[in-house]
Amino acid sequence: MKLKNSFKNVILFSCCLFVFMAFSQNKQSKFWSSSKEALKEMEQIRKLIKAPKFKNTEYLITDFGAKADGVTMNTEAFKKAIEACNAAGGGKVVVPSGNFLTGPIYLKSNVNLHLNEGSTILFSQNPKDYAIVLTRWEGMDCMNYSPQIYAYGETNIAITGSGTINGNADKTHWWPWKGRKQYGWKEGTPNQLPARDSLHLMMKKNVDPRKRVFGEGHYLRPYMIQPYNCKNLLISGVTLIDSPMWFLSPVMCENITIEKVRIDSEGPNTDGIDPDACKNVLIKDCYLNTGDDCIAIKSGRDEDGRGNKKPAENHIIEGCEMKNGHGGIVIGSEIAGGAKNIYAINCKMDSKNLDRVLRVKTSSSRGGIIENIFLKDITVGSYGESAIHFNMFYENPGNFMPVIRNIWIENMNVEKGGEYAVFVDAYKESPVTNLKIVNCNFKGVKQSFNVNHVKNMELQNVTINGQLAKFSDTPKTK
Repeated sequence: MKLKNSFKNVILFSCCLFVFMAFSQNKQSKFWSSSKEALKEMEQIRKLIKAPKFKNTEYLITDFGAKADGVTMNTEAFKKAIEACNAAGGGKVVVPSGNFLTGPIYLKSNVNLHLNEGSTILFSQNPKDYAIVLTRWEGMDCMNYSPQIYAYGETNIAITGSGTINGNADKTHWWPWKGRKQYGWKEGTPNQLPARDSLHLMMKKNVDPRKRVFGEGHYLRPYMIQPYNCKNLLISGVTLIDSPMWFLSPVMCENITIEKVRIDSEGPNTDGIDPDACKNVLIKDCYLNTGDDCIAIKSGRDEDGRGNKKPAENHIIEGCEMKNGHGGIVIGSEIAGGAKNIYAINCKMDSKNLDRVLRVKTSSSRGGIIENIFLKDITVGSYGESAIHFNMFYENPGNFMPVIRNIWIENMNVEKGGEYAVFVDAYKESPVTNLKIVNCNFKGVKQSFNVNHVKNMELQNVTINGQLAKFSDTPKTK
C-alpha cells in the first residue's frame, strides 16, 4: 500500500510540475495586444534604469604625473588618479585637453572617468602592455588581454565628456590578427584562428574559464570597453574610434545607460554596442558606423551562455543612428542565454553597406528563447539584404533548439530596399511565431518575402513596392 501511495505521489507531483511549466511557458510568451500596451511596458522598464551620480570632486590626471604629448606612457598616472578618487569615496577623474598615451585603464567603484573637450585617450599598440584578466571573447569566458577600459565587480562607474577614446588599431596593429588580407594580414603570419578554435573546445568541455589562459602568442584581440559583472553604469558623450575588436560590451551587468556616444570604425569585428547577458539597459541618441553589427544584444555562446543562465533582458534602444554595419539592431548570434523585452524606437538607418535593419541570428548550438521584440518608428534610407531578418542556422548546428517569438514591427519606412523585405530561415520544429508587421512601407525591394517556417505572421497595412502586401497570397520561397 505504501508503494502504491508513493507511486501516486510521484505521478501527482509530475502532473503538477508539467502544469507549472506549461503555465510558466505561457506567461513568458504573452504577446502584446497593441503597440500602446508594448510602449507602456517599455516605460515601466525605463523607470528601472537610473544613471549613477558622483561626488563633485575632481582628480586631474596631470596632477598624478600624466603628460599630454602622445608619447609618454601614462598608465600609472591613470591608475593613481582612479585609486585616489575611489579611496576618497569617488568623484570625477578628469582627462584635460591633449593626447594621453596609456595601457589599459581599470575603473573602480564611484569613479567617473571624464574626458574634457579636446582630450584623447590613446591606447598602446604593444600587447605586452596588456595584463591578462577574466574577460569574455565572442561570448566565451577566458583569461585574455585586458580590455582597454575594464572593470570587474564594480558599482557606480562612468565614462563621460566630449573627448575621444582611440583604440589605436589599424592594418598594422591588432586588426591583422583577424587573419584576413583586407585588414593587413599577410600569408604566413600569425592570426587568431587556432586560439579561437582552442577556446571553443575548452568551452565545450566546460573547462573553468580561469584555466582558459590566452594572451601573448594567441592573438585574440582585446575589446575597447568591457565592464564585467558590474552595476550602475553610465557612458555618455564620448567619441570612440578604431577599436581592436568590439567597442562597448558590458558583460552580465545591470542598470546601464549609454547615451550620445559616437562610434566610428570599419575594422574587423568592430561591433559598436554589444551588451552581453545584461539587464535594464538604455541605449539612447548614439551614432554608429561600424565594421560589423551596430548594436548587437547578446547573452553568451553555447555552454557559457546556457551555464550562466542570464538572458539579455529589458533593453531600450532609442533615437540612434546607424550607418555601415552587418546589422543595425541585432540579437545574437551569441545568444544562448536567451533575450526578452527588447525595444527599439525612433531610430534612423541609411547605408548601402548596412546589410540588415533588424537581424536575429542564432542556431541549435545556442538554444535559448528570444521573445518580445518591439520596433516602432524606424526610418531607413537604404540597406543591402533584408529589412527584417531571422536566421536559426547561423554557424554550426547542435542539440538545443532555439525559439524566436513575439515580434512586433510598426512604422518601418524604407526608401530604397535591398534583396528582401522579410527573410526567415527557421526550423520546421520551431517556426518563428507571432510576427506582426504594422503600417510599414518598403520601397525598391527586389523580392518581398524569402520565408520558410513562420507561425502566426500578420501584416496590417504593409506596402511593398507600392502594392499592399498579403503574406497569405505570397508563395513561400525557401
